[in-house]
Amino acid sequence: MGEDFQVAEFESLIEKRNAQFIEPFWQKQVTSDNIFGKQQVRIAYAYVINPEPVGSIAISSGRIESLLKYKELVFNLYHAGFSVFIHDHRGQGLSGRMLEDPEKGYVDDFADYVADFKLFYDQVIAPKTKQKPILLSHSMGAAIASLYLLTHPDDFAKCIMSAPMFGVRPALPKWFSCLLIEGYLALNRFFGKSPWYFIGQTKYKPKAFEVNELTHCRQRYKIFRDIYEANPQCKLGGVTTTWLKQADKAMTYIQKNAAKITTPILLIQAGQDSVVNNTKQTQVAWKMLNCKVLHIENAKHEIFLESEEIRDQSLRAILRFLA
Repeated sequence: MGEDFQVAEFESLIEKRNAQFIEPFWQKQVTSDNIFGKQQVRIAYAYVINPEPVGSIAISSGRIESLLKYKELVFNLYHAGFSVFIHDHRGQGLSGRMLEDPEKGYVDDFADYVADFKLFYDQVIAPKTKQKPILLSHSMGAAIASLYLLTHPDDFAKCIMSAPMFGVRPALPKWFSCLLIEGYLALNRFFGKSPWYFIGQTKYKPKAFEVNELTHCRQRYKIFRDIYEANPQCKLGGVTTTWLKQADKAMTYIQKNAAKITTPILLIQAGQDSVVNNTKQTQVAWKMLNCKVLHIENAKHEIFLESEEIRDQSLRAILRFLA
């Protein structure tokens, strides 16, 4: 009873802090705009400049995410002394979509994500920062970050990877997943004009908190879902078979080339992750030349959306890593 009351009290404080401090900060101090990436897809971004920065941080978010979901983290990093930059990957969040159905998770190639990020770096981040920036990434965003570091190794001083997508769950045998993807793509090409959702994938359907795979924190989960209801253009459903094939291609490339990543990395692993494959994470981390792993046993996939204790542990580790 006492523990339940304490959790409820903490979550009430999260809601009050969001309303009284984080939302006003976002409205008054954060600048939002757009650039146009490869094939003229509109890329939404936001940033806040610290008047006395100890450094700058660029955030690479995960699949289905939007920069609007990162308001609390941007607030935290700003008050830790950093200027912060974040963009929405093509095909999700506030950025442009490539398909007629805007809820289908789709990309032609993960290289397009990297090209957009490089444009954002060159046009927005680099002109507004004096020191070499830090790259902070989550899930799919960490896969994109890995590809970026392999392509542009000199742009970032350090990199944080939260629950990186180096393999997905459930983990199927490689031969079977390839057979399934290629077979479904062949059917799609023969019977359909537009990319199909992969088997079992659907339009946006928010899960009840009790069955969510992302966080133990009810209030942060509610804030995240409320943002998407207030901004329906952010809603994204499941993945297409094309996206899945390109993701598999990207993850395989990262696994084979991880030893070429020389940037210092802090990899934060969620012990209760049921979204990405922790075994693949560990294998890739071992190959990276300068990678420290922080394993948080009781964390679910969305570490920055987690309970106070888990979130605090991860943020303190990040600040120590950057010190």
